[in-house]
Amino acid sequence: MNDCTLYVGLDYHQSSVQVCAMDVSGNVLVNRPCANNWAAIADAAEAHGRVKRAAIESCAGAANLTDDLVSRAGWSMDLAHPGYVQRMKGSPDKTDFSDARMLADLERVGYLPKVWLAPEDVRELRRVVRFRQALVAERRNIKLRIGALLRDQRVRCHDARPWTKVWLHWLRSTDAVSPESRWVIDRQLARLAYTLEDISAVEDRLTELTKSDPLVVALQGLHGIGPVTSWTIRAEIGRFDRFRTGKQLARFCGLTPRNASSGTRVADAGLIKAGNRQLRATLIEAAQRLIRMDTTWKALAHKLLARGKPKCVVIAAVANRWVRWLFHQMQPSQLAA
Repeated sequence: MNDCTLYVGLDYHQSSVQVCAMDVSGNVLVNRPCANNWAAIADAAEAHGRVKRAAIESCAGAANLTDDLVSRAGWSMDLAHPGYVQRMKGSPDKTDFSDARMLADLERVGYLPKVWLAPEDVRELRRVVRFRQALVAERRNIKLRIGALLRDQRVRCHDARPWTKVWLHWLRSTDAVSPESRWVIDRQLARLAYTLEDISAVEDRLTELTKSDPLVVALQGLHGIGPVTSWTIRAEIGRFDRFRTGKQLARFCGLTPRNASSGTRVADAGLIKAGNRQLRATLIEAAQRLIRMDTTWKALAHKLLARGKPKCVVIAAVANRWVRWLFHQMQPSQLAA
C-alpha cells in the first residue's frame, strides 16, 4: 500500500458494493463493484493508498458494514443522508458509478450531509421497539376489520362500549351476523389474541433490555412518562448529547413549525415533514398526558388556548417545549448527578 491519502465513497447493494477511491486533488483512482464484504472493500481501496475517511449512504445493512469497516479495517466512516446527497447531486440520472463518486467527493471537500451512526445496542433496541409498533398497528387493523364487518351487517351492541369485556362477550356469542361473517370474526379474534400475547412478550423483553439503562430509568422517573414513551425515545433519539441545542433536537423529532416566509410575509406552515413518524406521534401523546397531569404544561396550554391557538397547535407546541426542556435534563452530566 502506498502513502496516497484517499477518500472513499461506497454505494451499497445487498449483493455488491460500488467502491470509489479519490485522492486529495479529486482524481478517481478506482471506481468498481466488489463483493459485499468488508475485506474485499478494504482491499479494493487500500491497493491505491491510505484511507482517510469513507462515506456510505444510510440504508438497510449499511450500519452493519460500517461497523465492520471501523472495527476490522480501522477506517473512519460516515453515514450519509441519502435524500440530501441526491439533491446535492443535481442530476436526475442515477448509476452506482456516479453515486459512489459523489459520496467520495463530498467526503473529500467536507460537504457530506451526515447522519448519526447509532451504536449496536441502540440499533438492537430499535428493532424490538419497532417490532412492538408493528404489532400494535396489527392490533389496530384487526379491530378496524372487525368493526367494518359489523357495520357492513348493520349489527351493534347497545349495552356496552366497543372492546370492553362485556362487548367482547357479546361479539363472541351474537348470532346477528351471517355465518360467513361469524367465521371471519372468529378468525380475526384468534389473530387478535395471538397479537396481544406477542405484544405482552415484547414488552417483557423491552423491560428486561432497559432495566439498567440510566436514560430509560431517568425518563420513567418523569411525571407522565411511561415505559412505551421512554423505550421509543431511547431507541429513536439514542443520545441527547449528540445534539447541540434543544431546538435542534425538537427539529429532529419533527416538532418545530416549518418556516414559510417570503419577502415581508412571515408565516409558519405546520410541523416539518421530517423525522420518525412514530417518535413524533409518541411525543404528541406524551404532551396530551402532560397537559392533563402536570400543572406547568397545563398552564402553558391554557395560555396558548386563551390566545386563540387551535388545540392541535397547542398540543404540538407543548410537545416542542417539553422536548427542548428534556434536552437539558437528559445530558450525561445531569444523569450522573
